[in-house]
Amino acid sequence: MARPEHVEVGGRTIRVPHPDKEMFPGEGITAADVLAHYRAVAPVMLPHLAGRALTLLRHPDGIGAEGFFQRHAMDYFPDWVRTVTVPKRDGTQADAVVCDDEATLVYLAAHSAIEFHIRPCTVDAIDFPDRMVVDLDPPDGAPVEVLRDVARRVRDLVADLGFTPFLQTTGGRGFHVVAPLDRSEDFRFVRELAGDLAGHLARADPEVLTVQHRIEKRAGRIFLDVNRNGRSQTFASPYTLRARPGAGVAVPLDWSELGRAVPGGHTIRTIRRRLARKADPWADIDEYAAPAGPARAKLDALIGPRRAARSAAKRRRLAR
Repeated sequence: MARPEHVEVGGRTIRVPHPDKEMFPGEGITAADVLAHYRAVAPVMLPHLAGRALTLLRHPDGIGAEGFFQRHAMDYFPDWVRTVTVPKRDGTQADAVVCDDEATLVYLAAHSAIEFHIRPCTVDAIDFPDRMVVDLDPPDGAPVEVLRDVARRVRDLVADLGFTPFLQTTGGRGFHVVAPLDRSEDFRFVRELAGDLAGHLARADPEVLTVQHRIEKRAGRIFLDVNRNGRSQTFASPYTLRARPGAGVAVPLDWSELGRAVPGGHTIRTIRRRLARKADPWADIDEYAAPAGPARAKLDALIGPRRAARSAAKRRRLAR
């Protein structure tokens, strides 16, 4: 029986242009399967998407062909897809998509969106992040045991600064350690805090960790990437698919699961079994939102007076 080309979601009729198109070459995963994934994860994914400007990674011809990132709403989107005007990096403005309901999620997936990336802020407080993100980006061949150990070290420092750290596999190469914030500080403050946090860890173990942006300077070390902490930056949403062979899924974990976790350990074929037995570990993340201000003083005490003074001077220069 041919698969239907229309689905009913939340009172909306959504056309699926090519449901049988293979989206992951050689893996038997079709556009209809991608749609089924997003319908299955919608109850746990939507709370993490709601109120946030999205960036989509679209692959109209599957991941074997070139894809593209889409940060802005298209003119042909139906009027029930929520859009908001947000600032762009060049100082202009554009309309971004906000996904608050299952119909929007399914519509975007039906139009070749494989990955969903979210900003670390909500559209009602665009200059004040409610997430601080440390992305653990390992080199090829890095032992997963080392990556797990680094995740624990990031967790412990984040906790020492007064935050509650949350863990997520990226569905690709690494882990995210995320701290919920109360939006009392702006992006400049939070990004500098995250950068100093990462720098402190890298100085303590320079053979394993680095904060070097340029790949050729990382020398096989794990990159502590804090670049996600910007107003126009994004990170992989919980439960998004990844446009990689294997169809991995970004999945929030309990810290007790880290000992057996691998970054791409959950896939489109396994995630529903997990959801059937395990509640979302990030379901109550916002209840742990903490101020970033007190963490600054705690980190300054750790990094020492000279580095703390340089960071303070930099903040004063940027504030002028």
